[in-house]
Amino acid sequence: MAHSSRSNPLETALQSAQKAFLALSQCNGSDRNRGVRAMAKGLASHFDQILEANTLDLEMSREMAISPCLLDWLKLTPERLENTVELLEQLAELPDPIQRVMNAPYQLNPSQTYCQLMPLGVVALIYEAFPELGAIAAGFCLKTGNSLILRGCGTASHSNTMMTQILRQSLEEVGLPAGCIEWISSDDVPVIQDLIIQDKHINLIIPYGRTSLVEQVAQQSVVPVLKAALGNCYLYWSAKSDLELVRWMILDSHASDPDPVNAIEKVLLSPSQNGALLARLFNSLQEKGFELRGDEALCEEFPNYLTLAKDSEWSRAYLAKIIAFRTMPSLTEAITWINQHSSGHADCIATESYQESRQFAMEIDSALVYINASPRFSRNPKQGESLFLGISNQKGHRRGLIGLETFTTLKQVVQGNGRS
Repeated sequence: MAHSSRSNPLETALQSAQKAFLALSQCNGSDRNRGVRAMAKGLASHFDQILEANTLDLEMSREMAISPCLLDWLKLTPERLENTVELLEQLAELPDPIQRVMNAPYQLNPSQTYCQLMPLGVVALIYEAFPELGAIAAGFCLKTGNSLILRGCGTASHSNTMMTQILRQSLEEVGLPAGCIEWISSDDVPVIQDLIIQDKHINLIIPYGRTSLVEQVAQQSVVPVLKAALGNCYLYWSAKSDLELVRWMILDSHASDPDPVNAIEKVLLSPSQNGALLARLFNSLQEKGFELRGDEALCEEFPNYLTLAKDSEWSRAYLAKIIAFRTMPSLTEAITWINQHSSGHADCIATESYQESRQFAMEIDSALVYINASPRFSRNPKQGESLFLGISNQKGHRRGLIGLETFTTLKQVVQGNGRS
């Protein structure tokens, strides 16, 4: 019996992505920028089709009793699509990062040694819901000369398929290979492990979604993984800080809709914190629709506001409008607690003490530390030349904000003159 070329969708996608990456190496920055602009234009002219496909996904998900969290992540709006188009347009305007020359950390005399930023190769994004995230990742990859393999979840199949078709067609219209973006459905590759063992073809995998997905990929993959973290960020509220600052930091951190990347979900309190101020904060948060939890002592003191948080919750992201409070004996012990239990990508302190802020900044083992500032995450911060896909909480490859340079690698060049 003859087999079609689609008998192995994964192998076909891998080969196509590799071929496209090689083709991209022959393109300059202007060619790649033209492709990013074409993707933005393609999405902008097909909002109705994308939203119709998304409606089908939402109807199917509700019938399957998908969690409210995933439904929020899945539901596209014109605003979310407009933000995606705007981000792609801004990506196209940024300086070309590829082959940027930098000083080498050492020199090999008598030769001249320097470094260049180069593409990684084939990147795979494994993600839950967030249909627009595939388009954003495609922009980052094309801008940096990489090809992209997308593997979304079944709940977003119609949205992902529609958006990928639009992106691929847009690239072909400007003379770039459609294989720059390959889509693998959960029907074609139902087991994620089949994808994450393809170390001969894939150079980096980025898992994006709930902690369970990210950890599964990180533990099973033989391909280098860049973990993107969501939620479970801590705030230490010093007695040397005012209520309004803390209230603003918490509320603003939860405003990074739809994905709560840096949402403050745990608050550690100084032992001398004013009880009246706590009651005012609890009341304000409840009025904003937050569910509040606390340790045993706080629950006894504020039974009208708090329910008891289980031990396991302090290390787990809620990814919802839930905040747990706990009193710590000292800042030093609070730092130890945060280093043991937070997700390690973004943690905060509210204090008017310079000494406390310095101790927190130096001793917190997280990728990002916020001092009297909201940790709210934005892919398009509106300031400077930086755009971000997410935040990584791991040490090693590109810890912290996932920007354009995350999709590059260094090549060190030793330029000699033919003589010793």
